Amino acid sequence: MFSKGVSFARAMGCCECFGFSFGFTAKPRKIPRPNCRSNFQISQELLLDEEIEEDDDYLYDTNSEVTNTVHGDEVESTSRAKHSEEILRFKLDNGLICRQFPVKETNKIVRSEDDNGNKMINEYVREYKIGSGSYGKVVLYRNSVDGKHYAIKAFHKSQLSKLRVGPTETAMSDVFREVLIMKVLEHPNIVNLIEVMDDPSMDQFYMVLEYVESKWVCDDSGPPGRLGEDTARKYVRDIVSGLMYLHDHNIVHGDIKPDNLLITSTGTVKIGDFSVSQVFEDDNDELRRSPGTPVFTAPECCLGSTYHGRAADTWAVGVTLYCMVLGKYPFLGETLQDTYDKIVHNPLILPNKLNPELRNLLEGLLCKDPKERMTLNVVAKQPWVIRKDGPIPQYICWCKRNNRYSEVQI
Repeated sequence: MFSKGVSFARAMGCCECFGFSFGFTAKPRKIPRPNCRSNFQISQELLLDEEIEEDDDYLYDTNSEVTNTVHGDEVESTSRAKHSEEILRFKLDNGLICRQFPVKETNKIVRSEDDNGNKMINEYVREYKIGSGSYGKVVLYRNSVDGKHYAIKAFHKSQLSKLRVGPTETAMSDVFREVLIMKVLEHPNIVNLIEVMDDPSMDQFYMVLEYVESKWVCDDSGPPGRLGEDTARKYVRDIVSGLMYLHDHNIVHGDIKPDNLLITSTGTVKIGDFSVSQVFEDDNDELRRSPGTPVFTAPECCLGSTYHGRAADTWAVGVTLYCMVLGKYPFLGETLQDTYDKIVHNPLILPNKLNPELRNLLEGLLCKDPKERMTLNVVAKQPWVIRKDGPIPQYICWCKRNNRYSEVQI
């Protein structure tokens, strides 16, 4: 699912929509650090946070527990996370899922080897490590029954249970919530969860995902290289389609960036990694905890106050598109604080010769005021996005098809 290669900007986030004029001359005030899931060190290396290879057997040092100062906002964020789980469990318990077939649940894990000495987990034959997710390694396996390849995310429950991400939350909470979210979803532009393997007698926990061949190509020093407009347009259409589906199902992804966008052999983009995603209800997508990648974080998130998740996701789409067409980040400082300052205060700089329709789209997505920011519904009909393909069609998901069928039957 994940290609080999260097992940970029894992510790960097972008925030660029703020509700005030930028025509002032006063010295910009220092931007408070938002509520984040880990203690960022202020260094250029960690702003771009290159991927660290984990040992095959142990993902974490046993003394690597992370503890953060507990603030009132974090307590509220924890309450929101627990509420997300309650919503998801209610949906699953009552069959309110958007899948034709439920995710397979396996409670018995058998380790063995095939005739060639390759390690096996149940019917899956290990091939090689292909990357890392937020909390664990990702390994390519071949199913010995159907012959297909799958990406399996492996976790150590004991280690994740020690890793604090909030006053009462651990990394294991994030992983379980990711599983619950993916059990509900099914969309052509979202990585599909096939099976969950969780043996109560073992420390290992596995997510079996569809294998997606590659990521958008990147180098060792920064964002992925720039793409032609036609390719960027196709990718954006896929990203927006998947994200509109998530938002329609009251889910905020929280970490949209090229590193979480996987590309199939036919060029279809699929959104992956829901480890920091949240669920909301009654159209109330107000959040406090901003756990995503700093360089892709929206301006309103940089201030550490409440923000709306869908607008923040949309900002991240804008940063991603900027990287696609220009091959660099729109706002990146020497330190984390400097980056947040640039996100909030600096104007968006675009080349003079940029396609006017593309310029309009980037300015709309990277609007600092979230209330004025272009929405995904508008993006779906924007001239640069449409071109010869027309507006991005609304995906008729499984639950909507079922509802329409029921209405016809009645």
